[in-house]
Amino acid sequence: MDDASPQVVPISKFPHFDAVVLGAGISGLVAASVLAKQGERTLVIDDYEHVGGNHMDWTSRDGYTFDVGSLIFQDDSPLLRHFPELLPHYLPIAPTWGRLNPQRKITEYPISVRDDILAAGPIGLMRISFSVLYARLFCKKMGNARDFARYWIGDYLLRRSGLETYMKRFYGIAPEKIDLDLARKRMGWISEHASIGTLIKKLMRSRMAAGPANRQLARPRQGFAILYDAAVERLTSAGVSLRLSAGTRKIERTNDGFEITLDGGVVLTRRVISTIPIPALERLCGLPAQTALNTITLISLYFSFAGERGFSQSIIYNFSHDGAWKRLTVYSDFYGRVNGREYFAVEVIAGDHVSSVDQGEEDFRRHTQANGLFNGDLVLEGSQVLESAYPIYSKGAAQHAAQAIEALRAFGIESIGRQGGFNYQPTARVSTIEVEAALGKN
Repeated sequence: MDDASPQVVPISKFPHFDAVVLGAGISGLVAASVLAKQGERTLVIDDYEHVGGNHMDWTSRDGYTFDVGSLIFQDDSPLLRHFPELLPHYLPIAPTWGRLNPQRKITEYPISVRDDILAAGPIGLMRISFSVLYARLFCKKMGNARDFARYWIGDYLLRRSGLETYMKRFYGIAPEKIDLDLARKRMGWISEHASIGTLIKKLMRSRMAAGPANRQLARPRQGFAILYDAAVERLTSAGVSLRLSAGTRKIERTNDGFEITLDGGVVLTRRVISTIPIPALERLCGLPAQTALNTITLISLYFSFAGERGFSQSIIYNFSHDGAWKRLTVYSDFYGRVNGREYFAVEVIAGDHVSSVDQGEEDFRRHTQANGLFNGDLVLEGSQVLESAYPIYSKGAAQHAAQAIEALRAFGIESIGRQGGFNYQPTARVSTIEVEAALGKN
């Protein structure tokens, strides 16, 4: 990319900005939008060569386009207040969700009364009931994610449903090591579904006229670039500058703010807002690491397929006790087949048993064949490995992250977002709202 591009700012003349945003993902772009509306002359810096952070895509030579990162958005998302140009580019979809349970059955996500509870039979129902009763009476003290889930659904159903196994697969650590506060945020559906009062309220609401629902949307068929090009155009028209493939080397305090050294020179700024991982920011600032804040390495496997599929849903979560993969997304259900073939992506958390693309592919083929998910010609079209995909929310990590963020604030840097604020943000909606709150949206 040359310096004539609107996404590149020549910096050999030491330009000065009111604010520099580190990271051009959702949080970084929203931050830039908020700052521009507040009249701040803003520069967005990213070491990636693309805008969108971990929203990445990959297209094979045969025309299959796959993703890393979130696929589904909503038409009432506050993100569209900042970038209304995105809406016409989204594709309306009607996704369906399912999960592979430990009994090798594709069933409802996240839990099925029929398959997880009633199918347990009379003895199983008694075990579920006694297990829940015991947890409610004697397991009120909670210290981790497993305790939280056990209190609401009991040990027996936690194991039978596969939720305990999935928690380990999703977070990369054993459930008893997962932070309790995160469990309350991420798995609030457990308490909602397990509450008799909530079930009664849902029953009453089902008898009333339902209000308008938001539309589910997917990125364009060609990938994320169309979306983020529109966002960049909006920002540049508002006076925001962007520098990609920046090669950020260090950040130093000055009398008037900060000096940021990049591969192409130096940028001066009064204010730095960071959305990048905390350990990376500490290294750039030359600050001692407060603690080891570990992150997930995500392996994405991209397949095409011709044959018989053992499920009808668009998105399948792996709740079985075997197999390293955690989620499967069938893009051809939204965008149509390519040359008569379906195509989908599989997410695998790198760990002790699977640490490479080859191991992930072998494990996925073996597991899905044993569970009858694919019968036919399954071809690996490509793959991507993403380090620091999202934080590992182990016990105590949130407190350590808070200490690190406070040390960075003392240095003068505001650290926000999923990575920068060590906040669990499952959707672009949540990311947008939290950035607006952090920066005092006008």
